[in-house]
Amino acid sequence: MNVEAIGDGVLERRVARHAALADAARLRVVDLLVLGDASPGELRAALGLSSNLLAHHLGVLERAGLVTRHGSQADRRRSYVSLEARALDDLAPTGGRGGVEARRVVFVCTANSARSQLAAALWNTTGTVPGLSAGTHPADRVAPGARAAARRRGLRLADEPVRLADVAAPGDLLVTVCDRAHEELAPGTPTGPHWSVPDPVPVGTDAAFDDAAAEIERRVARLATHLGPEHRHPQESP
Repeated sequence: MNVEAIGDGVLERRVARHAALADAARLRVVDLLVLGDASPGELRAALGLSSNLLAHHLGVLERAGLVTRHGSQADRRRSYVSLEARALDDLAPTGGRGGVEARRVVFVCTANSARSQLAAALWNTTGTVPGLSAGTHPADRVAPGARAAARRRGLRLADEPVRLADVAAPGDLLVTVCDRAHEELAPGTPTGPHWSVPDPVPVGTDAAFDDAAAEIERRVARLATHLGPEHRHPQESP
């Protein structure tokens, strides 16, 4: 039997992924991206690598189909690195259940009118810790396109946008779903994962809102496997 012919190229792709991860720095990059996206600068700071060395490692991971890069919708000089949707289907990341601890999950975007609203509604279908949404600069209303996308999925969104400062509490895990909110909060706020999800509001089509909801749903499912109702936030006392 020709082992290399098994699986119509699946084996070769798996070998390439394992080879790409056979380096401590690249494996750590993947660990950091399991729950959210990060800019190259954030990865450099976390790993203590030079720009050239990080670029090399990201290139290896990209060629193996493990990560992708795209520009920020807020600061056009900035970019984010994302883990591919199915990159880890045949692999076991080191961050297992229980790696993230919180009493609530607060999904944050700038206006709290679409992405964060959909994220909280989708999260609350998982049956783990409670979820809610908020904005750094809340809009006057929830986007009609977001409400329509929610109805198509049998979800109910909040009545109106709320300000993050009015609802945040100790023990919350903040998940930013908007580049602008992440870049605004990052310098002084202990945020959790960042999800660099394109804003559907400027596009305004059903497809744009459905695409955002589908991307958020995938990420919600991943986060749910790492967090459960029995966990405490590290800063909380028992």
